[in-house]
Amino acid sequence: MPARPLVMYPDARLRLKALPVGVVDAAVRQLAADIVETMRAVAAVGLTACHVGEFRRVVVIRLDPAAPPQIHIDPAITWTSGETAVHTEGSVSMPGVNEEIERPARIRLTWRDLDDVAHEAEADGFLAACLQHEIDQLDGIFWIERLSRLKRERVIKRFDKLRRQQRG
Repeated sequence: MPARPLVMYPDARLRLKALPVGVVDAAVRQLAADIVETMRAVAAVGLTACHVGEFRRVVVIRLDPAAPPQIHIDPAITWTSGETAVHTEGSVSMPGVNEEIERPARIRLTWRDLDDVAHEAEADGFLAACLQHEIDQLDGIFWIERLSRLKRERVIKRFDKLRRQQRG
């Protein structure tokens, strides 16, 4: 279960759509284990296979470091509330910057686990925001695309400034 290198912004692969997993086999289980290990190494609360260069629909969420990670295979949002909520978001693929994003406050989603068992549940609060953020990534929507053009440009400038400072 090695931690894998991250795909970093502005890599164009962050805008690729992930393919359905289909059959949950040993390779998918190993991919999920690698994502969990990578997530721990970078102290993330959520990570997708896309973040580690595998374009399969796998999401791992762990809001509480003491809790076991939640692994979602082929997750899909089937309903969103009309009510919205604002949460601060960022990405391990664009470290050091974040911004508030408004999303539906509650969602319903379906997914399968590593035993290929189907699940359906509702989520709200920060969990709902995290799931939407990671499922967006599976759909090739990097989190900054949810910002206004002006906010997106400011985030990119802040990130570029941080990168320049780290290099020199």
